[in-house]
Amino acid sequence: MSSDFFAEVRKRVGYGGPDSSDPLAYAVYQPDRLVMGKRMEDQLRIAVCLWHSFNWPGSDVFGVGTFDRPWLAPSADPKTAAQAKLDAAFEFIDKLGVPFFAFHDRDVAPEGRTYAETRANLDASVDRIEKHMARTRARLLWGTANLFSHPRYAAGAATNPDPAVFAYAAAQVKTMLEVTHRLKGANYVLWGGREGYETLLNTDLAREEAQLARFLSMVAEHKHRIGFSGALLIEPKPQEPTKHQYDYDAATVMGFLQRHDLASEYRLNLEANHATLAGHSFHHEVASAIALGGFGSIDVNRGDYQNGWDTDQFPNSVDELALAIHEIIAAGGFTSGGFNFDAKLRRQSVSRTDLFHAHIAGIDTLARALLAAVDMVEHDTLAAPRKKRYADWSNELGKAILSGSQTLADLERRVAAGEIEPLPRSGQQELLEGSVNRRIWAVDRSREPATKPAR
Repeated sequence: MSSDFFAEVRKRVGYGGPDSSDPLAYAVYQPDRLVMGKRMEDQLRIAVCLWHSFNWPGSDVFGVGTFDRPWLAPSADPKTAAQAKLDAAFEFIDKLGVPFFAFHDRDVAPEGRTYAETRANLDASVDRIEKHMARTRARLLWGTANLFSHPRYAAGAATNPDPAVFAYAAAQVKTMLEVTHRLKGANYVLWGGREGYETLLNTDLAREEAQLARFLSMVAEHKHRIGFSGALLIEPKPQEPTKHQYDYDAATVMGFLQRHDLASEYRLNLEANHATLAGHSFHHEVASAIALGGFGSIDVNRGDYQNGWDTDQFPNSVDELALAIHEIIAAGGFTSGGFNFDAKLRRQSVSRTDLFHAHIAGIDTLARALLAAVDMVEHDTLAAPRKKRYADWSNELGKAILSGSQTLADLERRVAAGEIEPLPRSGQQELLEGSVNRRIWAVDRSREPATKPAR
């Protein structure tokens, strides 16, 4: 195990238990613990993201970077810096002991003076990634192309008014999709970072939607052409950096995909902080994606209730995550997706070890939320009341309405005849909120695994 950059962390982070005082040990997360017949590691499928953790200097609009990331120094040779970045990233992944990672093309390789040079830089980095994957056994949860940072993408990529920019973005995605296939990635993500508008005064909405649909069709076609078996994912976000983005939320994206006959080709990569920016809860976005048949993967983070932007903080609320994970587990769990830590350190967290503290706390939060969610599933905490609430749709009236055998006129005659006289029923929201809390508290009080660890 390499120990060059994170020298203070001398061994792989392991399970210490809830009473451990070691800040570099998991209090809850046990990769081999069986949870509903699967290892906890396989239920959560945790990934480290390379962009925030290794490619962001800790800057904001008011200040320069604060982090100790030598490979981001302006004086560093780009190719040498890319190698150092990858070495540190895989040292971190190995010591943290998580199974997956995720990255953009520009996270691992610098842009060259020409497209050919850019390709060569990426190929060299992918060679290095393969060696690290063989050494650490880390797997790729998903790859993606950065179609938003370079000035050429200021007006979008697929939705750009210049077809030459569309073509360049297509070339970049083709390359990165093939890289993801080469690395046996489980998914490929498209995030439309600037696929939207800043003003309607210069925007043709219909044209830009048609362009985006054609772009996504081309990506799906190439996926099948090269035999990539992973899932294609779209990541919704309502705004920022644009005023409005076309992938606003889960429902918007699924409607777009259905309009353009792409619903069978794509699923959703949901981000918690994007959900709240859209005015939804994370629970809502997960439930919506599942109900619409588009659930895929998760970027797990949180916003700040006092800030109206994408702060990308590490998750710390078991209560909020437990409800979202309940929906995932009740629907059968992940297939190709997982929980990717698309989260940033705070700018004052300048110690190299802070990156471990952030991930350990976030992973333990996920593990506690998973146990609470599984407990709710096993006790039918929400499933039973939901089933009871809609039970009458299985009776004569409900079946007749849904089958189409009743018209508006039929229903009006039955109401007028006094045959149908509904009375208000309690939604029992407060009862259910209390029931959820009791299940979370019950898991928190438990010190022993509910099932024996896998051998």
